[in-house]
Amino acid sequence: MAQSANQRVIVLTDIEADPDDTQSLVRFLLYANEIDIQGLIATTSCWMQNEIHPESIKRVLAAYEKVQPNLTKHSKGYPKAGELEALIKNGQSSYGMAAVGEAKDSEGSEWIIKKLEENDERPLWISIWGGSNTLAQALHKIQRTRNKTEVKSLVSKLRVYTISDQDDSGIWIRNTFPDLFYIVSPGDDYGSATWTGIHTYFEGIDNTSISNNWLAENIQQGHGPLGAVYPDVAWGMEGDTPAFLSLIPNGLNDPEHPDWGGWGGRYELYKPDFNDKDGSSIVKPAPETRPIWTNAVDQYIPYVHNAYGRTIKQADQSQKNDKATIYRWRDEFQNDFAARLDWTIQDYEDCNHAPIPILSHSEILQVQSGDWVHLDALNTTDPDGDSFSFLWFHYPEASTYKKRINLGAENIHKVGFRAPETKQKEIIHIILKVTDRGTPNLTAYKRVVLEVNPKS
Repeated sequence: MAQSANQRVIVLTDIEADPDDTQSLVRFLLYANEIDIQGLIATTSCWMQNEIHPESIKRVLAAYEKVQPNLTKHSKGYPKAGELEALIKNGQSSYGMAAVGEAKDSEGSEWIIKKLEENDERPLWISIWGGSNTLAQALHKIQRTRNKTEVKSLVSKLRVYTISDQDDSGIWIRNTFPDLFYIVSPGDDYGSATWTGIHTYFEGIDNTSISNNWLAENIQQGHGPLGAVYPDVAWGMEGDTPAFLSLIPNGLNDPEHPDWGGWGGRYELYKPDFNDKDGSSIVKPAPETRPIWTNAVDQYIPYVHNAYGRTIKQADQSQKNDKATIYRWRDEFQNDFAARLDWTIQDYEDCNHAPIPILSHSEILQVQSGDWVHLDALNTTDPDGDSFSFLWFHYPEASTYKKRINLGAENIHKVGFRAPETKQKEIIHIILKVTDRGTPNLTAYKRVVLEVNPKS
Protein backbone atom coordinates (compact mmCIF):
# COMPACT_ATOMS: atom_id res chain seq x y z
CA MET A 1 0.00 0.00 0.00
CA ALA A 2 1.04 3.64 -0.22
CA GLN A 3 3.95 4.62 2.02
CA SER A 4 3.77 7.89 3.94
CA ALA A 5 7.51 8.64 3.83
CA ASN A 6 10.66 7.43 2.13
CA GLN A 7 12.26 4.40 3.73
CA ARG A 8 15.42 5.00 5.77
CA VAL A 9 18.29 2.84 4.46
CA ILE A 10 21.88 2.11 5.41
CA VAL A 11 23.87 0.09 2.88
CA LEU A 12 26.67 -2.30 3.85
CA THR A 13 28.75 -3.03 0.76
CA ASP A 14 31.85 -5.09 0.03
CA ILE A 15 32.42 -2.92 -3.02
CA GLU A 16 35.39 -4.12 -5.14
CA ALA A 17 34.88 -7.75 -4.12
CA ASP A 18 32.79 -8.02 -7.30
CA PRO A 19 31.73 -5.39 -9.88
CA ASP A 20 28.07 -5.97 -9.03
CA ASP A 21 28.24 -3.72 -5.95
CA THR A 22 29.23 -0.81 -8.16
CA GLN A 23 26.44 -1.72 -10.57
CA SER A 24 23.91 -1.75 -7.73
CA LEU A 25 25.22 1.54 -6.34
CA VAL A 26 24.66 3.25 -9.69
CA ARG A 27 21.02 2.13 -9.69
CA PHE A 28 20.59 2.91 -5.99
CA LEU A 29 21.65 6.55 -6.44
CA LEU A 30 19.06 7.04 -9.17
CA TYR A 31 16.39 6.41 -6.50
CA ALA A 32 17.96 8.75 -3.93
CA ASN A 33 14.88 10.97 -4.32
CA GLU A 34 12.61 8.13 -3.17
CA ILE A 35 14.82 6.35 -0.63
CA ASP A 36 16.19 8.18 2.40
CA ILE A 37 19.86 7.17 2.26
CA GLN A 38 21.30 7.31 5.79
CA GLY A 39 24.60 5.50 5.43
CA LEU A 40 27.00 3.95 2.91
CA ILE A 41 29.32 1.62 4.82
CA ALA A 42 32.29 -0.16 3.25
CA THR A 43 32.64 -3.72 4.60
CA THR A 44 34.46 -6.99 4.11
CA SER A 45 32.91 -10.29 3.04
CA CYS A 46 33.94 -13.87 2.41
CA TRP A 47 35.12 -12.69 -1.01
CA MET A 48 37.28 -9.86 0.36
CA GLN A 49 38.20 -10.63 3.95
CA ASN A 50 40.88 -8.12 4.91
CA GLU A 51 40.19 -4.86 3.12
CA ILE A 52 37.47 -2.28 2.52
CA HIS A 53 37.14 0.28 -0.24
CA PRO A 54 35.23 3.44 0.72
CA GLU A 55 37.12 5.29 -2.03
CA SER A 56 35.18 3.27 -4.59
CA ILE A 57 31.91 4.57 -3.16
CA LYS A 58 33.33 8.09 -3.54
CA ARG A 59 34.22 7.36 -7.16
CA VAL A 60 30.59 6.55 -8.01
CA LEU A 61 29.42 9.59 -6.06
CA ALA A 62 31.76 11.74 -8.15
CA ALA A 63 29.83 10.62 -11.23
CA TYR A 64 26.52 11.24 -9.43
CA GLU A 65 27.69 14.77 -8.57
CA LYS A 66 27.95 15.60 -12.28
CA VAL A 67 24.35 14.57 -12.99
CA GLN A 68 22.52 15.51 -9.77
CA PRO A 69 21.51 18.97 -11.05
CA ASN A 70 19.90 17.42 -14.13
CA LEU A 71 18.10 14.78 -12.07
CA THR A 72 16.38 17.57 -10.13
CA LYS A 73 14.73 18.68 -13.38
CA HIS A 74 12.77 15.44 -13.27
CA SER A 75 12.02 15.01 -9.57
CA LYS A 76 12.55 16.89 -6.34
CA GLY A 77 14.51 15.32 -3.52
CA TYR A 78 17.80 14.26 -5.07
CA PRO A 79 20.42 15.03 -2.38
CA LYS A 80 23.65 16.72 -3.30
CA ALA A 81 26.68 14.47 -3.65
CA GLY A 82 28.40 16.15 -0.70
CA GLU A 83 25.52 15.17 1.58
CA LEU A 84 25.86 11.55 0.51
CA GLU A 85 29.65 11.58 0.75
CA ALA A 86 29.31 12.57 4.40
CA LEU A 87 27.41 9.29 4.90
CA ILE A 88 30.34 7.09 3.77
CA LYS A 89 31.67 5.17 6.77
CA ASN A 90 34.25 2.45 7.33
CA GLY A 91 33.34 -0.92 8.72
CA GLN A 92 35.92 -3.26 10.23
CA SER A 93 38.60 -4.38 7.76
CA SER A 94 38.52 -7.89 9.25
CA TYR A 95 36.33 -10.86 8.44
CA GLY A 96 33.11 -12.00 10.06
CA MET A 97 32.77 -12.72 13.77
CA ALA A 98 36.50 -12.16 14.27
CA ALA A 99 35.62 -8.46 13.97
CA VAL A 100 32.80 -8.61 16.54
CA GLY A 101 33.33 -8.14 20.26
CA GLU A 102 34.89 -5.89 22.90
CA ALA A 103 36.88 -2.93 21.50
CA LYS A 104 35.93 -3.83 17.92
CA ASP A 105 33.62 -0.93 17.24
CA SER A 106 34.05 0.75 13.88
CA GLU A 107 32.93 4.01 12.38
CA GLY A 108 30.26 2.02 10.58
CA SER A 109 28.90 0.14 13.60
CA GLU A 110 28.78 3.35 15.65
CA TRP A 111 26.92 5.06 12.82
CA ILE A 112 24.26 2.34 12.76
CA ILE A 113 23.66 2.83 16.48
CA LYS A 114 23.52 6.60 16.08
CA LYS A 115 20.92 6.42 13.29
CA LEU A 116 18.96 3.75 15.13
CA GLU A 117 18.69 5.91 18.25
CA GLU A 118 17.46 8.99 16.38
CA ASN A 119 13.98 10.22 17.16
CA ASP A 120 12.41 8.90 13.98
CA GLU A 121 9.36 6.66 13.93
CA ARG A 122 10.31 5.09 10.62
CA PRO A 123 12.09 1.72 10.66
CA LEU A 124 15.76 1.62 9.70
CA TRP A 125 16.55 -0.75 6.83
CA ILE A 126 19.99 -2.34 6.68
CA SER A 127 20.59 -3.35 3.05
CA ILE A 128 23.48 -5.81 3.16
CA TRP A 129 25.39 -6.38 -0.07
CA GLY A 130 28.40 -8.08 1.51
CA GLY A 131 29.31 -9.22 5.01
CA SER A 132 27.01 -8.37 7.92
CA ASN A 133 29.61 -8.07 10.71
CA THR A 134 29.27 -4.26 10.96
CA LEU A 135 25.62 -4.75 11.90
CA ALA A 136 26.60 -7.61 14.21
CA GLN A 137 29.04 -5.34 16.05
CA ALA A 138 26.37 -2.64 16.43
CA LEU A 139 23.97 -5.19 17.89
CA HIS A 140 26.68 -6.65 20.13
CA LYS A 141 27.34 -3.23 21.64
CA ILE A 142 23.62 -2.48 22.02
CA GLN A 143 23.14 -5.78 23.85
CA ARG A 144 26.12 -5.07 26.12
CA THR A 145 25.38 -1.43 26.96
CA ARG A 146 21.57 -1.12 26.99
CA ASN A 147 18.95 -2.66 29.26
CA LYS A 148 16.56 -5.31 27.96
CA THR A 149 13.75 -2.84 27.27
CA GLU A 150 16.05 -0.59 25.26
CA VAL A 151 17.49 -3.52 23.33
CA LYS A 152 14.01 -4.73 22.42
CA SER A 153 12.95 -1.25 21.33
CA LEU A 154 16.00 -0.67 19.14
CA VAL A 155 15.89 -4.12 17.55
CA SER A 156 12.20 -3.62 16.75
CA LYS A 157 13.11 -0.63 14.58
CA LEU A 158 15.53 -2.63 12.43
CA ARG A 159 14.69 -4.26 9.10
CA VAL A 160 17.37 -6.37 7.42
CA TYR A 161 17.62 -7.67 3.87
CA THR A 162 20.89 -9.45 3.22
CA ILE A 163 22.11 -11.03 0.00
CA SER A 164 22.64 -14.54 1.39
CA ASP A 165 25.29 -14.97 4.10
CA GLN A 166 28.61 -13.50 3.02
CA ASP A 167 30.29 -13.98 6.37
CA ASP A 168 29.61 -15.99 9.52
CA SER A 169 27.94 -13.16 11.45
CA GLY A 170 24.51 -13.46 9.81
CA ILE A 171 23.56 -16.68 11.57
CA TRP A 172 24.85 -15.23 14.88
CA ILE A 173 22.61 -12.17 14.44
CA ARG A 174 19.53 -14.28 13.68
CA ASN A 175 20.12 -16.68 16.56
CA THR A 176 20.94 -13.97 19.10
CA PHE A 177 18.07 -11.65 18.17
CA PRO A 178 15.17 -13.96 17.34
CA ASP A 179 12.66 -11.11 16.98
CA LEU A 180 14.72 -9.22 14.41
CA PHE A 181 12.98 -8.72 11.05
CA TYR A 182 15.38 -10.50 8.68
CA ILE A 183 15.07 -11.33 4.97
CA VAL A 184 17.63 -13.80 3.63
CA SER A 185 18.11 -16.84 1.44
CA PRO A 186 20.36 -18.53 4.00
CA GLY A 187 23.38 -20.74 3.56
CA ASP A 188 26.02 -20.92 0.88
CA ASP A 189 24.01 -22.28 -2.07
CA TYR A 190 23.54 -19.14 -4.15
CA GLY A 191 21.76 -21.15 -6.84
CA SER A 192 18.90 -21.66 -4.37
CA ALA A 193 18.62 -17.96 -3.50
CA THR A 194 15.68 -15.83 -4.56
CA TRP A 195 17.85 -12.81 -5.34
CA THR A 196 19.49 -14.58 -8.31
CA GLY A 197 16.21 -14.04 -10.16
CA ILE A 198 17.47 -10.58 -11.08
CA HIS A 199 20.11 -11.92 -13.46
CA THR A 200 19.50 -15.61 -14.14
CA TYR A 201 18.69 -16.62 -17.73
CA PHE A 202 15.48 -18.65 -17.89
CA GLU A 203 14.09 -20.64 -20.81
CA GLY A 204 10.57 -19.65 -21.81
CA ILE A 205 10.79 -15.94 -20.95
CA ASP A 206 12.32 -12.93 -22.68
CA ASN A 207 15.74 -12.32 -21.15
CA THR A 208 16.71 -9.39 -23.39
CA SER A 209 16.75 -6.79 -20.61
CA ILE A 210 19.60 -8.54 -18.78
CA SER A 211 21.71 -9.13 -21.86
CA ASN A 212 25.11 -7.51 -22.22
CA ASN A 213 23.95 -5.74 -25.39
CA TRP A 214 20.97 -4.24 -23.55
CA LEU A 215 23.18 -3.04 -20.71
CA ALA A 216 25.66 -1.48 -23.14
CA GLU A 217 22.99 0.32 -25.15
CA ASN A 218 20.67 1.40 -22.31
CA ILE A 219 23.00 1.89 -19.35
CA GLN A 220 26.71 2.05 -20.05
CA GLN A 221 27.14 4.01 -23.28
CA GLY A 222 25.58 7.37 -24.15
CA HIS A 223 23.85 7.75 -20.80
CA GLY A 224 26.16 10.16 -19.05
CA PRO A 225 28.83 9.90 -16.36
CA LEU A 226 26.81 7.67 -14.03
CA GLY A 227 26.07 5.12 -16.73
CA ALA A 228 29.72 5.19 -17.80
CA VAL A 229 30.92 3.96 -14.38
CA TYR A 230 28.58 0.94 -14.54
CA PRO A 231 31.05 -1.97 -14.99
CA ASP A 232 30.69 -5.11 -17.10
CA VAL A 233 29.29 -8.24 -15.51
CA ALA A 234 31.88 -10.56 -13.97
CA TRP A 235 29.79 -13.10 -12.03
CA GLY A 236 26.19 -11.91 -12.14
CA MET A 237 24.44 -8.65 -12.93
CA GLU A 238 23.50 -6.63 -9.84
CA GLY A 239 23.21 -9.48 -7.39
CA ASP A 240 22.86 -6.92 -4.58
CA THR A 241 20.06 -4.83 -6.09
CA PRO A 242 17.16 -6.96 -4.72
CA ALA A 243 18.21 -5.82 -1.24
CA PHE A 244 16.69 -2.40 -1.94
CA LEU A 245 14.31 -2.83 -4.90
CA SER A 246 11.27 -3.39 -2.66
CA LEU A 247 11.89 -0.09 -0.88
CA ILE A 248 11.03 1.94 -3.98
CA PRO A 249 7.48 3.37 -3.66
CA ASN A 250 5.97 2.25 -6.96
CA GLY A 251 2.48 1.26 -5.80
CA LEU A 252 3.34 -2.46 -5.79
CA ASN A 253 6.03 -2.66 -3.12
CA ASP A 254 5.15 -2.72 0.57
CA PRO A 255 8.38 -3.27 2.54
CA GLU A 256 6.55 -4.26 5.73
CA HIS A 257 4.90 -7.17 3.93
CA PRO A 258 7.58 -9.30 2.20
CA ASP A 259 4.93 -11.97 1.56
CA TRP A 260 3.00 -9.55 -0.65
CA GLY A 261 5.70 -9.58 -3.31
CA GLY A 262 7.37 -6.72 -5.17
CA TRP A 263 10.36 -5.76 -7.26
CA GLY A 264 12.77 -7.27 -4.71
CA GLY A 265 10.96 -10.62 -4.62
CA ARG A 266 8.46 -12.35 -2.36
CA TYR A 267 9.34 -14.02 0.95
CA GLU A 268 7.47 -16.01 3.58
CA LEU A 269 8.10 -16.30 7.32
CA TYR A 270 9.15 -19.82 8.28
CA LYS A 271 12.09 -21.88 9.53
CA PRO A 272 13.69 -23.39 6.42
CA ASP A 273 15.09 -26.88 6.23
CA PHE A 274 18.82 -27.06 6.76
CA ASN A 275 20.75 -27.44 3.50
CA ASP A 276 24.33 -28.50 4.14
CA LYS A 277 25.35 -29.35 0.59
CA ASP A 278 28.35 -27.53 -0.85
CA GLY A 279 27.26 -24.32 -2.50
CA SER A 280 28.69 -21.24 -4.18
CA SER A 281 29.98 -19.50 -1.06
CA ILE A 282 32.75 -20.33 1.40
CA VAL A 283 30.57 -19.47 4.42
CA LYS A 284 29.81 -22.65 6.31
CA PRO A 285 26.01 -23.03 6.56
CA ALA A 286 24.25 -23.64 9.87
CA PRO A 287 20.66 -24.56 10.70
CA GLU A 288 18.21 -21.78 11.50
CA THR A 289 16.82 -21.74 15.01
CA ARG A 290 13.80 -19.54 14.33
CA PRO A 291 11.54 -18.39 11.48
CA ILE A 292 13.03 -15.94 8.96
CA TRP A 293 11.66 -14.20 5.90
CA THR A 294 12.97 -16.42 3.11
CA ASN A 295 12.36 -18.02 -0.29
CA ALA A 296 8.78 -18.26 -1.55
CA VAL A 297 7.46 -19.67 -4.83
CA ASP A 298 5.34 -17.96 -7.48
CA GLN A 299 3.70 -19.54 -10.49
CA TYR A 300 4.25 -16.88 -13.13
CA ILE A 301 2.26 -16.90 -16.37
CA PRO A 302 3.58 -14.07 -18.55
CA TYR A 303 1.28 -11.87 -20.60
CA VAL A 304 2.42 -11.46 -24.20
CA HIS A 305 1.46 -9.16 -27.06
CA ASN A 306 -1.49 -10.27 -29.18
CA ALA A 307 -1.49 -9.05 -32.79
CA TYR A 308 -5.27 -8.93 -33.21
CA GLY A 309 -8.24 -8.49 -30.91
CA ARG A 310 -7.47 -8.16 -27.21
CA THR A 311 -4.02 -6.57 -27.02
CA ILE A 312 -2.55 -9.12 -24.61
CA LYS A 313 -2.93 -12.78 -23.84
CA GLN A 314 -1.36 -15.18 -21.40
CA ALA A 315 1.55 -17.24 -22.64
CA ASP A 316 1.24 -20.99 -23.12
CA GLN A 317 4.03 -21.71 -20.63
CA SER A 318 4.25 -20.85 -16.96
CA GLN A 319 7.22 -20.66 -14.61
CA LYS A 320 7.08 -21.87 -11.01
CA ASN A 321 10.02 -21.14 -8.71
CA ASP A 322 11.27 -18.67 -6.13
CA LYS A 323 13.25 -16.62 -8.69
CA ALA A 324 10.00 -15.88 -10.53
CA THR A 325 9.05 -13.61 -7.63
CA ILE A 326 11.72 -11.23 -8.98
CA TYR A 327 12.02 -11.87 -12.69
CA ARG A 328 8.27 -11.48 -13.24
CA TRP A 329 8.90 -7.72 -12.79
CA ARG A 330 12.32 -7.64 -14.44
CA ASP A 331 11.52 -5.85 -17.70
CA GLU A 332 9.64 -3.20 -15.75
CA PHE A 333 12.41 -2.35 -13.28
CA GLN A 334 15.03 -2.54 -16.02
CA ASN A 335 13.10 -0.02 -18.14
CA ASP A 336 12.70 2.20 -15.09
CA PHE A 337 16.46 2.08 -14.55
CA ALA A 338 17.13 3.00 -18.18
CA ALA A 339 14.68 5.90 -18.07
CA ARG A 340 16.31 7.34 -14.96
CA LEU A 341 19.69 7.30 -16.64
CA ASP A 342 18.09 9.36 -19.41
CA TRP A 343 17.06 11.79 -16.67
CA THR A 344 20.72 12.34 -15.83
CA ILE A 345 21.51 14.01 -19.16
CA GLN A 346 18.25 15.09 -20.83
CA ASP A 347 15.58 17.71 -20.19
CA TYR A 348 12.20 16.74 -18.78
CA GLU A 349 10.33 17.00 -22.08
CA ASP A 350 12.85 14.68 -23.77
CA CYS A 351 12.46 11.82 -21.28
CA ASN A 352 9.82 9.38 -20.21
CA HIS A 353 8.21 9.38 -16.75
CA ALA A 354 5.99 6.72 -15.25
CA PRO A 355 2.20 6.98 -15.50
CA ILE A 356 0.16 7.80 -12.40
CA PRO A 357 -2.52 5.18 -11.66
CA ILE A 358 -5.54 6.66 -9.90
CA LEU A 359 -8.16 4.36 -8.41
CA SER A 360 -11.78 5.46 -8.17
CA HIS A 361 -12.05 3.70 -4.81
CA SER A 362 -10.00 2.69 -1.78
CA GLU A 363 -7.01 0.37 -1.99
CA ILE A 364 -8.60 -1.77 0.73
CA LEU A 365 -12.14 -2.98 0.12
CA GLN A 366 -14.40 -5.09 2.30
CA VAL A 367 -16.99 -7.24 0.54
CA GLN A 368 -19.13 -10.27 1.25
CA SER A 369 -18.69 -13.54 -0.57
CA GLY A 370 -20.80 -13.67 -3.70
CA ASP A 371 -20.95 -9.88 -4.08
CA TRP A 372 -19.98 -8.18 -7.30
CA VAL A 373 -16.69 -6.31 -7.12
CA HIS A 374 -16.00 -3.39 -9.47
CA LEU A 375 -12.50 -1.96 -9.78
CA ASP A 376 -11.80 1.18 -11.79
CA ALA A 377 -8.83 3.38 -12.64
CA LEU A 378 -10.45 5.66 -15.21
CA ASN A 379 -8.77 8.81 -13.88
CA THR A 380 -5.22 7.49 -14.45
CA THR A 381 -2.90 10.02 -16.07
CA ASP A 382 0.52 10.21 -17.66
CA PRO A 383 2.83 13.19 -16.96
CA ASP A 384 4.16 13.18 -20.54
CA GLY A 385 0.77 12.83 -22.22
CA ASP A 386 1.63 9.33 -23.43
CA SER A 387 -0.93 6.69 -24.26
CA PHE A 388 -1.03 3.87 -21.72
CA SER A 389 -2.49 0.42 -21.19
CA PHE A 390 -4.06 -1.35 -18.22
CA LEU A 391 -3.58 -4.85 -16.87
CA TRP A 392 -5.41 -6.19 -13.80
CA PHE A 393 -4.58 -9.60 -12.36
CA HIS A 394 -5.11 -11.67 -9.25
CA TYR A 395 -1.90 -12.42 -7.31
CA PRO A 396 -2.86 -15.71 -5.63
CA GLU A 397 0.47 -16.30 -3.86
CA ALA A 398 0.07 -12.99 -2.00
CA SER A 399 -3.53 -13.88 -1.15
CA THR A 400 -5.07 -16.32 1.28
CA TYR A 401 -7.51 -17.26 -1.49
CA LYS A 402 -5.36 -19.28 -3.88
CA LYS A 403 -7.72 -20.24 -6.70
CA ARG A 404 -7.03 -17.95 -9.64
CA ILE A 405 -9.78 -15.41 -10.28
CA ASN A 406 -10.80 -14.65 -13.85
CA LEU A 407 -11.15 -10.89 -14.27
CA GLY A 408 -12.57 -11.10 -17.79
CA ALA A 409 -11.15 -8.46 -20.14
CA GLU A 410 -8.36 -7.52 -17.76
CA ASN A 411 -6.77 -4.99 -20.15
CA ILE A 412 -9.28 -2.13 -19.64
CA HIS A 413 -9.57 0.58 -17.01
CA LYS A 414 -12.54 -1.13 -15.33
CA VAL A 415 -13.01 -4.78 -14.33
CA GLY A 416 -15.74 -6.59 -12.48
CA PHE A 417 -16.03 -10.04 -10.97
CA ARG A 418 -18.00 -11.87 -8.34
CA ALA A 419 -16.26 -12.36 -5.00
CA PRO A 420 -15.79 -16.08 -4.37
CA GLU A 421 -18.05 -17.97 -1.98
CA THR A 422 -16.09 -18.49 1.23
CA LYS A 423 -16.67 -20.08 4.61
CA GLN A 424 -14.07 -17.92 6.32
CA LYS A 425 -12.50 -14.52 5.81
CA GLU A 426 -10.21 -14.49 2.78
CA ILE A 427 -7.74 -11.89 1.53
CA ILE A 428 -7.42 -11.33 -2.22
CA HIS A 429 -4.70 -9.20 -3.82
CA ILE A 430 -5.50 -7.64 -7.19
CA ILE A 431 -2.62 -5.87 -8.95
CA LEU A 432 -3.11 -3.11 -11.48
CA LYS A 433 -0.24 -2.43 -13.89
CA VAL A 434 -0.38 0.73 -15.95
CA THR A 435 2.24 0.84 -18.71
CA ASP A 436 2.82 3.81 -20.99
CA ARG A 437 3.94 3.76 -24.60
CA GLY A 438 6.84 6.14 -24.13
CA THR A 439 10.47 5.16 -24.61
CA PRO A 440 11.31 3.07 -22.69
CA ASN A 441 7.88 1.79 -21.63
CA LEU A 442 7.37 2.59 -17.94
CA THR A 443 5.03 0.87 -15.50
CA ALA A 444 3.40 1.98 -12.25
CA TYR A 445 1.09 -0.04 -10.05
CA LYS A 446 -1.78 -0.09 -7.62
CA ARG A 447 -2.51 -2.96 -5.26
CA VAL A 448 -6.11 -3.53 -4.21
CA VAL A 449 -6.58 -5.73 -1.14
CA LEU A 450 -10.03 -7.29 -0.89
CA GLU A 451 -11.23 -8.58 2.45
CA VAL A 452 -13.91 -11.13 1.58
CA ASN A 453 -16.16 -12.06 4.48
CA PRO A 454 -18.57 -15.00 4.44
CA LYS A 455 -22.25 -14.11 4.44
CA SER A 456 -23.73 -14.35 7.92
